[in-house]
Amino acid sequence: MTSMSRARVARRIAAGAAYGGGGLGLVGAAAVGLLLAEVQMAKRHVGNGTDRRVPSADGLYGPGYDTPGEPPLTLVMLGDSTAAGLGVRRAGQTPGALLASGLAAVAERPVRLRNVAVSGARSDDLDRQVSLVLADPAEVPDICVIMIGANDVTNRMPPTRSVRYLSAAVRRLRTAGAEVVVGTCPDLGTIEPVPQPLRWLARRASRQLAAAQTIGVVEQGGRTVSLGDLLGPEFEANPRELFGPDNYHPSAEGYATAAMAVLPTVCAALGLWPAEEERPDVSRREGFLPVARAAAEAASEAGTEVTAAMPTGPRGPWALLKRRRRRRVPEPQPAPSGLSGERSQNLPGEQSQNLSGEQSQNLSGEQS
Repeated sequence: MTSMSRARVARRIAAGAAYGGGGLGLVGAAAVGLLLAEVQMAKRHVGNGTDRRVPSADGLYGPGYDTPGEPPLTLVMLGDSTAAGLGVRRAGQTPGALLASGLAAVAERPVRLRNVAVSGARSDDLDRQVSLVLADPAEVPDICVIMIGANDVTNRMPPTRSVRYLSAAVRRLRTAGAEVVVGTCPDLGTIEPVPQPLRWLARRASRQLAAAQTIGVVEQGGRTVSLGDLLGPEFEANPRELFGPDNYHPSAEGYATAAMAVLPTVCAALGLWPAEEERPDVSRREGFLPVARAAAEAASEAGTEVTAAMPTGPRGPWALLKRRRRRRVPEPQPAPSGLSGERSQNLPGEQSQNLSGEQSQNLSGEQS
């Protein structure tokens, strides 16, 4: 499917989500019977090799950056098992921990992490998760990162419903005052045990949903980062390295790959990147596009960010498409507990120094 046709499909899905449509499917009805048979075969292979436990990473990161008079930044993870970090053994290997430690290093300020993501969650669970996050009006997080969509595809939730739930969640969080970054639906066509033609259909469905998610999120004032094509080629080329023991969820290396793509956008949303980094770089093919076209391009290119840029024009809302440079985020190491009565995490001393001050801006430098 071309970028233009993907943009048209994404626009129709997003419009259906906004105006109450619900019937637009991700694949043709003739394929449903084949899909169901293939899914049952795949399920016999996918999901083995893990005890389904997710290490708890909640706590304070970067306590060494404590600044008098300034409270820690607050980061909340919402979504499904990818946001929770299912598939790794150590808390420091989860995407939340990696993002919290990286953000603390760039901001030179402690970051308090809370994770409300649930393994198996679909987009219709986001309303409940957002209610947990906003239960105390005095404790609105500085930034929320949502990773959702894979279970919507595998459970054949109509994409209009999926986007509607996600858009509503972003709207509630933005209205409360939180910045929002969404990691869009990953490329399910790279899951090793899934045979053809299901893999082709899964890839098509994943990219259609990711593009439609981008339109919905940007229209509500959030930012998106494409996870599909970021992880897809690497998972396909190195399944043993980047997939976890269940051959479905990312390994520690896979989560680190995702975190290093999302972190620059998290920092940009909080105003932590220099002003020149926020201008489009023509040499990296960045620029202003109609939001549907930007969404379609982002769905098929690694780590691409889309954010609202201009008021609505003749061709609809416009967006800024950026291809931010990224660098590996080091895994945080546990520090002695007891700081401020909560478990704290910190970067190793040498790494913390390398990421502090002016050098922290290098997280947006050349990809390693």
